[in-house]
Amino acid sequence: MLFQLYGNTASMQLIGWVMVFVGLILMNEIGRRTKQGGILVFVIIPTILTIYFILAHLGMFGGKENPTVAYMDGWFHYFKLYAADIGCVGFMMIKYKWGIGKEKWFKWFPWFIVAANILIAVVSDMESALAAASITGDLSGAWWASNEGVFIYGGWWNVVNAIAGLINIFCMTGCVHLYSSKDKNHADMLWPDMTVWFILAYDVWNFEYTYLNLPTHSWYCGVALLLAPTFANAFWNKGAWIQNRANTLAIWCMWAQVVPTFQLIGRFQAALPSVYGGATEAGVNTEMLYNSAMQIYQSGAGKTVAAGEAISALGVSANPTSQGVVAILSIAINVICIAEIIKRSVKIGKNPYANEVFTDTKDFQLALDRAER
Repeated sequence: MLFQLYGNTASMQLIGWVMVFVGLILMNEIGRRTKQGGILVFVIIPTILTIYFILAHLGMFGGKENPTVAYMDGWFHYFKLYAADIGCVGFMMIKYKWGIGKEKWFKWFPWFIVAANILIAVVSDMESALAAASITGDLSGAWWASNEGVFIYGGWWNVVNAIAGLINIFCMTGCVHLYSSKDKNHADMLWPDMTVWFILAYDVWNFEYTYLNLPTHSWYCGVALLLAPTFANAFWNKGAWIQNRANTLAIWCMWAQVVPTFQLIGRFQAALPSVYGGATEAGVNTEMLYNSAMQIYQSGAGKTVAAGEAISALGVSANPTSQGVVAILSIAINVICIAEIIKRSVKIGKNPYANEVFTDTKDFQLALDRAER
């Protein structure tokens, strides 16, 4: 099993998952369907939250006891929120043809913003691998405590997934062939060549990234968050996956930044991955792991054997089997995807990034049928 979804907490964890999944889909619909909705969700709300974050750091709204300051004060969380939101605004500029959004060169923006986000994740994977290696001297696996208050079991699987992430960047094809949907509100920015080939390769890679580096969050950000845009793309929003992905990521980051305790404390706290072997049976939950990891990190011993000793004292033993299996799956599916792209680009004799290569697929045709041309 990927997650320890059993016991007295399982029903509430499932309810929490459904709430997040449905909530992300609904908020995405509000943000994408009209200009007013997009401005509200991706401009006005983030502006208000920015003021809130600054004031909280200045001592208002509880100061250090404020949930955002107490639980989500790492640079990575803020970076992900604003990078995702910048992506959402940039996509709106393209689909509504605002300002530089009308320019052909700006159509490279989605590729660059997605590539930058993938690279940040690759760096995070390598940090975990190097942290483990600094403890054991190899990549066989070791616990360390991150500044997000997470016990991470780093090892060779991080290196494998980092390589898969680098490959995934080059699985984005037809990068400048972007369109506005032809409905009256121009609700979507369409990228027809971003078919199920890339979506599946990205989803498996990104799930493994969260599973490895944000394990106590991955029940939500690694499953519900990834499935929400994929579900929308599959059933009613063909060709707009990357827009859906950016929208739901920004929405989730805003929620998690303001209400971090939703997934860490209380009835909806996230189901634990299987790497925390025996945790659920021992009565260990997400909150307990967070408190212990933060104590180790704040003591300055986050990347030492102290992390392994602390988690062992909780009755938890490392079980990285699923981490390794998914890492192999991640690199395999990305290698298959890039091989298919190379084969297709050689066949048509064209650059796959400046040209579309999946034109004969059903996904591509359904997306192009929605496009304003």
